[in-house]
Amino acid sequence: MAKPHFKQNLLPHLIGLALGSAAVAPAVAQEAAPASTGTQQLEAVEIRGVRATLKKNLSEKRESGNIVDSISAEDVGKFPDKNVADSLQRVPGISVDRIWGEGKAIFVRGTDKNLNMTQLNGQAVASSEWWLNEPQTRSFNYDVLPSEIVGSLDVFKSPSADLDEGSIGGLVIVKTRKPLAFKDQLTVQASAEAMYSKLPGKTDPQLSGLLNWKSDDKTFGVLLAISSQKRHMRRDGLEQFSDGKYDIKDQNGNVTNAYASWGGGSAIFRQQRERTTTNLALQFQPNPATDIVLNLMDSDMKMNNNNQNYLWQAGGLAVGGVISVTDPKFIPTSDGGKALVAGTVGPKTGVSFEPIYRESYIKSRVADLDGNYQAGNWKFHGQLGTTSSEGGSSHDRHFWMEGDTRTQIGLGPDHYGVKYLDISPLDPKVLTLKAGDDRVRRMEGKENYAQGDVTLDIDNSAITAVKFGAKVRDNTLKNQRTQGTAGPTSPGWQSFSLADLSTGPSPLLSQQAATSDALTQYAWFDDGLVASKAIPMYDKAMAYKDVPNENYRIKERITAVYGRADFAVGKLRGDFGLRVVRTEQTSDGFLGNASGGFSPTSVKNTYTDTLPNLNATYELSKEVLLRGAIARTMARQTFDLLSPGLRRDGTVLSKAYAGNPLLKPVHANQAEFGAEWYYADAALLSGTFFVKKLDTFTYKASKSEVVGGETLTVERPYNADNGADIKGFELQWQQPFGRTGFGTVVNYTYTDAKAGSVAGQPRLKVLGNSQDQFNFSGYYEQGPISLRISYNYRSKSYGNVEMGGQVVNAAYGQWDASAGWDVTNKITVYASAVNLNNAVIRSNTVDGIPIGVYENGPRYSLGVRAKY
Repeated sequence: MAKPHFKQNLLPHLIGLALGSAAVAPAVAQEAAPASTGTQQLEAVEIRGVRATLKKNLSEKRESGNIVDSISAEDVGKFPDKNVADSLQRVPGISVDRIWGEGKAIFVRGTDKNLNMTQLNGQAVASSEWWLNEPQTRSFNYDVLPSEIVGSLDVFKSPSADLDEGSIGGLVIVKTRKPLAFKDQLTVQASAEAMYSKLPGKTDPQLSGLLNWKSDDKTFGVLLAISSQKRHMRRDGLEQFSDGKYDIKDQNGNVTNAYASWGGGSAIFRQQRERTTTNLALQFQPNPATDIVLNLMDSDMKMNNNNQNYLWQAGGLAVGGVISVTDPKFIPTSDGGKALVAGTVGPKTGVSFEPIYRESYIKSRVADLDGNYQAGNWKFHGQLGTTSSEGGSSHDRHFWMEGDTRTQIGLGPDHYGVKYLDISPLDPKVLTLKAGDDRVRRMEGKENYAQGDVTLDIDNSAITAVKFGAKVRDNTLKNQRTQGTAGPTSPGWQSFSLADLSTGPSPLLSQQAATSDALTQYAWFDDGLVASKAIPMYDKAMAYKDVPNENYRIKERITAVYGRADFAVGKLRGDFGLRVVRTEQTSDGFLGNASGGFSPTSVKNTYTDTLPNLNATYELSKEVLLRGAIARTMARQTFDLLSPGLRRDGTVLSKAYAGNPLLKPVHANQAEFGAEWYYADAALLSGTFFVKKLDTFTYKASKSEVVGGETLTVERPYNADNGADIKGFELQWQQPFGRTGFGTVVNYTYTDAKAGSVAGQPRLKVLGNSQDQFNFSGYYEQGPISLRISYNYRSKSYGNVEMGGQVVNAAYGQWDASAGWDVTNKITVYASAVNLNNAVIRSNTVDGIPIGVYENGPRYSLGVRAKY
């Protein structure tokens, strides 16, 4: 049934009215409030307005000994973006993974997302994934962190010895607020917001609140912040599922060995996200020398979703490695082979339909105790805590339907042509339920840590301070899989037709990206009928068993000792130091054998890294700083690659697939040099040149191994003998234009990244790297009115190899806007728009085989914020 026009379009019209009203409202000339001269924490709370915030960010950058960029909240609960990763994309050298419409992970200076690290208040935050196919990596999942609890964040691009190892591109430290940093004894802040997502046509509530209290003597404070966000999202996709090589036999009996897609489809993904995050902080300062902070955070996300995909198959129809195709067409691939890109398959099972209904979740928890004690020139610091996470799907129900037709396919760059010759995709009677399964996955992570260090400030010396410390981390990652299967022989099975579970066609999909011969509408499942008929039948018919070869547990004990010295000689200042870290890994899993059984296996790996660094800043004049840094850094391999489990090939039993728990970490020798000109109030012009030389990367290869007395051909990841050379530069310009209220922030990053090669394999581009990144933000702020518009662009980037060629992600550019009106000094009405230009995500191989095109649509919000 069509939705009421008023309900579908009310919120965007209100936001347009708010933005328009703000633009024409009378401006009252007003100087931006100067940053507070109190402590750093007090500044983060007291600072107000865009210009004042940008000024504070520059102040922190200027005073830092490292090469660092900072972002601060304009006020309590008022971070520049709803998603923290979306704010990070405006930092020079950072691009964002937006595959689900919001920033989920970050790439820094040409390095892959797994080579960067994010911490909360200087320590790890465990995070998991909700999707079955998402590997367990070391990349932080920004979905778990609402912007309302963030006071500021720092992006360290050059390390110091007292900062944790584990990142090559950059270390992001997110800082929450401290109770005693608030100006007033009692602070109450709340916001209510309505978010409209255009593609699903849904409006959802976003609520947050903060209560902060401190005692009369300012020795004890309590902060409680709660954020509750709901969001309906929809992602439309045209997809091709890459597969291996087959013998392609045409109608005349001619056979060509070539890559072939398993198949492809037109998919509508819908998700209901519900996130509740609670942050409780207790701070105790019994005397001026002592500061103790207990910080607790709990983030609980329900990520229930469904994906309905109308499919064609090629490799999925193979019999004995042979696919019958009428009038096949091929293209050459980078590895010297061929790939099937056009022809007619069928008629048997020429069409398939796979609706998937998932009950998914992500949970993250943090408990951190941080203490500092100052005694004269001595400062003692200790920090201990624990963080844990869970994620996955308690149910991941796949419904598999089939029908008979000849199907004509035609693939090309961003082209997903398909024509079902004997049926209409809008006819639900042509498809019948043939089988089903439930792919349950549970991921768990936990880290316990303890750190202590002591700092001595030295008077009248070139060495102004020395710091020595140690840190221990115990980290455990688990992956558990359970598989449910059901079919016609299962108890209570019903072979529904699509007509039994459908009430009409899907909405039109991929209107921003589809070509004329793509499938953009079909008969689909009705959610109500699925809940009342299909799922109850599934739950009765499904039989479950463990999948041991996908289960693993990886334990790490990481021990680090470090020493740092700060120096200042005339106009030169900086720090140098050494961090020595020992990593002990134990990887437990299961090996599959020829009879279908499994045997446990355990592999240990230990390595020690010595990581020196030097940061130096020279004050050429009062306005100009020169910076330089050199360091050796490292990043550990992702957990999914370290699994020792071995999975047999379902067709060729002498073939197997496995991880490699003996993989070495990635190391980099890096250096950078830059100049910063602070030529006016809240203004900056800067440039930084950087170079990184990585010693290895991972690649997959098949080699003969003896496993349990059998000789198998096993595909594993391996370390390459060479790595990658990354060099580039960053340019940054920040400028308020006098008292006009207008200002701009612009930055550009160029990265030239070259990867090594492996014998017998094509030379690849560095994963995740975009050669060009550009960010522009323009703002207007006068009196009660604040306006901002932003554009973020990255050039094409590169992924893994599929069907003989490396995946290329097309260039991406997105416009965002926001507006605010201070009704009073306590109440603000605000509006925002994300992805105004409805940018889409496109991927193809270098040879022109399409991988996927995804449309997430724009989002609009209108809200009110009050503070007392």
